[in-house]
Amino acid sequence: MNVLFFGITKDIVGSSEINFNEELKPANVGSLKKKLIDTYPEFSKLNSLAVAVNSEYADDTLALTGNEEIAIIPPVSGG
Repeated sequence: MNVLFFGITKDIVGSSEINFNEELKPANVGSLKKKLIDTYPEFSKLNSLAVAVNSEYADDTLALTGNEEIAIIPPVSGG
């Protein structure tokens, strides 16, 4: 499972991507978010966090098989 990071999430992780092996892969998007917060506590300070699975936005209940490309998209502001 390949997880890509953008913006502030890339800064928090210290890398633009990480990979989860089969034993450590989360079961769904919600458990992926929890794993990220547990591993990188700075994620808990973000007021929102979007997750795209295979280029489509996903909610926390979407099951993960381990073959997906996942993008972690930080909150965006601007004017």
